Amino acid sequence: MRTPLLLPDPSDPTLTQPVVGIDQEGRRVEARIVHERPLTIFLNGREIVTVMTIGDHPEELALGYLLNQNMLRPDDVVTAVEHDPELELVVVRTARETDFEQKLSKKIRTSGCAQGTVFGDLMERFEEIRLSTDAILKTSWLYALTKKINTTPSLYLEAGAIHGCVLCRADEILIYMEDVGRHNAVDKIAGFMWKHGLPPEDKIFYTTGRLTSEMVIKTVQMGIPILISRSGFTAWGVELARKAGLTLVGRARGRRFLALSGTERVVFDADPRHVEEEDPRFRRKGARDEADF
Repeated sequence: MRTPLLLPDPSDPTLTQPVVGIDQEGRRVEARIVHERPLTIFLNGREIVTVMTIGDHPEELALGYLLNQNMLRPDDVVTAVEHDPELELVVVRTARETDFEQKLSKKIRTSGCAQGTVFGDLMERFEEIRLSTDAILKTSWLYALTKKINTTPSLYLEAGAIHGCVLCRADEILIYMEDVGRHNAVDKIAGFMWKHGLPPEDKIFYTTGRLTSEMVIKTVQMGIPILISRSGFTAWGVELARKAGLTLVGRARGRRFLALSGTERVVFDADPRHVEEEDPRFRRKGARDEADF
C-alpha cells in the first residue's frame, strides 16, 4: 500500500479553536470550530482576489487558483511563490509577462460554497481538453475509497463546517485537502499536482460536495478523467461532463452509487451485496452534505 502524499492534520492548533457554549438541554459544552481567514493572491505584482480559507497550504492554493482561472498556464515558469503570513498574502511571479486584465473585467459567481468566483470565459480551454480514454473505475476501488475517505482523521470529523476533496489513484488516497470552500480544496490539489509534476491521466477525484458545473469544469481543466461525490448532481454539471467525456459518479455511499456520464469506464468487479452499508455516523454526514453543499 502506497503512503499518501498528504492528509489532513486535525491536530494542527492553527486550524481550529476551542469554544464554549450550551447544548439543546442547556448543558455547558466545549467544541472545536475551524478558523476562517483571508488570503490575498497576487500575480506579478497585480492583486487578483482575496479568498476566505482555513490557512493551510497557501502556496498550493494560490498556484491552483491561478491555474484553474487560466491566468497561469501549465507551461509557465514560476520564478517565485512568496507567502507572507502576517500580511495574509501570496505573491506568484512568472518569467512570462501575464496579461489578464480582460479576465478580471468579467466575473461569474459560481454555485460553490462561499460564493466562488470564476474570471474571464468560463468555458475557456474546456472544449479543447481531451481526457484519457484508458482510465477505468473499478467498483471495488469505489467502495474501498469511500470507506477510507470517510474514516480518515480529518478536520470534518474534528470540527465539521468544512469541505473535503481527495485525489486518488485506483483504491489509494494520494492527497486529501479540506477548506471552508470546496473550490479552495480543489485549487489546493491542482496547485500541489502542478508543483510536484503529478500526471492526471490515471487519477480519480473525489469531493464531498455537489457535482456542479464548477466542479466538472475544474476537474476537466486539471485533466482528471473521473469525478466522484457522495452528494448529488446539477443538470449543467451532467451536461458538461457528457460533453467532455468525464466519468461522473454521485450519491456514492456504502454500496450505492449513480453514474450519469462516462459510464464506459466503470468496471463492475465487486458484488454490492457483499459490501458493507455505510456506518450510521456517515449517513448523517451524507444527509448534511446533500443539504449544505
